[in-house]
Amino acid sequence: MNTPEELRYTKDHEWVRIEGDEAVVGITDFAQGELGDIVFVDIGTEGEELAREEVFGTVEAVKTVSDLFMPLSGTVSAVNPALTDDPAAVNGDPYGNGWMVRIKLSDPAQVEELLTAAQYAELVG
Repeated sequence: MNTPEELRYTKDHEWVRIEGDEAVVGITDFAQGELGDIVFVDIGTEGEELAREEVFGTVEAVKTVSDLFMPLSGTVSAVNPALTDDPAAVNGDPYGNGWMVRIKLSDPAQVEELLTAAQYAELVG
């Protein structure tokens, strides 16, 4: 399982990469592996301000549909357009081309509450 050290993580299996006052968010390698082949990503919250732990979209795999939760409070500033045509990018490159949203942070201090790579690796065992 790949858990990049430079990222932060949630207990709901999202990863976060901070870029200035924005965060790039996706689901972890562990999560995509548990879901299986991803066939559809539905994120209709672009431009919306959401609180941490609110649902920002769903990901549909062959076996299940799973909610996607905001790791941090903020406004969804962008949705990865590539996932419309290629949702399987989440399986193939979860930390790169498979990113899901960019968030304009409303409370950057919340980043400190996210899990480190070591804490996340311990969580998923």
